[in-house]
Amino acid sequence: MRNVLLLGGTTEASALAALLAAGGVAATLSYAGRTQSPRPQPVPVRIGGFGGIGGLAGYLREHRITHLVDGTHPFAATMSTNAIAAARLAGVAHIALTRPAWVPTEEDRWSRVADIAGAVAALTVPPRRILLALGRMHVDAFVAQPQHRYLLRFVDVPDQPPPLPHYSLIVDRGPFTVDGDVAVLRDHAIDLVVCKNAGGSGAEAKLIAARRLGVPVLMIDRPAMPERHQMCDPAAVLDWLLHDTSAERGV
Repeated sequence: MRNVLLLGGTTEASALAALLAAGGVAATLSYAGRTQSPRPQPVPVRIGGFGGIGGLAGYLREHRITHLVDGTHPFAATMSTNAIAAARLAGVAHIALTRPAWVPTEEDRWSRVADIAGAVAALTVPPRRILLALGRMHVDAFVAQPQHRYLLRFVDVPDQPPPLPHYSLIVDRGPFTVDGDVAVLRDHAIDLVVCKNAGGSGAEAKLIAARRLGVPVLMIDRPAMPERHQMCDPAAVLDWLLHDTSAERGV
């Protein structure tokens, strides 16, 4: 019998949770707890961390998990790396459900940096009006570039005001539309978009909007990940889960 732990927080993970529930596969969806009001799910949900590799491995053993699916954000590198190691420790089958990275077209005006620090350093320029499309986790780092006017878009109202001296805040939950993001860029006179290469369709609207308006994009590349088995289609992951026999073999 399969017992799946699905590390979630993405649209793809939610889609897989629905497929698991429809197929009668026992599963628990785990959130890191950064979103105050996650969407209702058709499978049991747990919220919070595991306490590193050892804690996750212990959870897998205690709850007799047979398959670990990492459906976290492509930038959740620590969690994803821990998942690989914990699955090996516990002898549990592991797969990552991820998204293809975005690729620029000839019409895009991208500059690329390796990480948040690189993005901050790249903004050592005269004042601009910037859509900082990074969520709330990394906003503090941009205090180092206080000359800009930042537009922030969060899923939840923050507990504390962002520390930036000049900002506007939109509280909204994706997926967003291209027309809607064109309006956002125009209404706020945005002349630079800063974002992570999250991939997928749910957050791509801002890039298409920037392309239409000729607005440049500062793109943060994905972190490097250890070698792992991964797929990009929730239905393909479900098929793998249903046909994988490693749990029965005791691998």
